[in-house]
This record gives sequence, structure tokens and C-alpha cells, in this order.
Amino acid sequence: MTGLRAAAVLALASAFSGSMGSAQTPTRMKEDKPGLLARARVTPDSARKLALAQVPNGRIDQEEIEEEGGKLVFSFDIKVPGKTGVDEVLIDARTGALVSKSHETPRQMSQERAADAAAARKRARP
Repeated sequence: MTGLRAAAVLALASAFSGSMGSAQTPTRMKEDKPGLLARARVTPDSARKLALAQVPNGRIDQEEIEEEGGKLVFSFDIKVPGKTGVDEVLIDARTGALVSKSHETPRQMSQERAADAAAARKRARP
């Protein structure tokens, strides 16, 4: 993404600043590994706005910065009232570009949580 396009994306995020509304309290941004937030060029607030613009009427359920597929990304699980599961939106933490948007069913979410817990246990072993 060119610098001009990245600036346009971030400007669009600012235009959506009201989309979170006062009812949307940002969750605490988790880091998959310490130091990832320091490497991001896009602020967590801008990334939230970009993600919410992808899912009308959505509310952020969980958020995290992580490395996925060789990219530093903000990952947002966004819940939509009346819809099961969550929409997962990945925003590039360096450019603000949309990396992906997908729907996760409750079963997929459970499997992902189990895999994350197993990976955390493995990392914790001496």
C-alpha cells in the first residue's frame, strides 16, 4: 500500500470515530508476545475503527496484536447482535490495510481457544 493510500485509510478510520459510540468501551489490547505494540505504526484506536467499519452494528469482543502469516496484525473478534459466532477482522499493524475478514462459528472459536491454550502451556514449559 502506498503512503498516500495508507493515509487515506487512516483518514477513513477517523471519519468512523463515532461508530464506536459511547456504548463501545474498548477492550484491553492483548499482546501475543511482549513488544508487539511497540512495533505497530497504526494505533490500536485507529485499528479498532477500521475493524468496526468492516462489521456494521458490531461490538468488539476480543482484541489482540499478533504475528500471523508473517505479518504484524491487530486481530479483532467482533460480535453482531442476533448472529452466532464472531466476525474476525485482521488489520495490518504497519499500514492499516484490511488483511482479512472471516466468520467463525462457536465451534471454530472453541477449537481456536483450545489450540491457543495448548500453545501457551507449551511455551510455559521450562
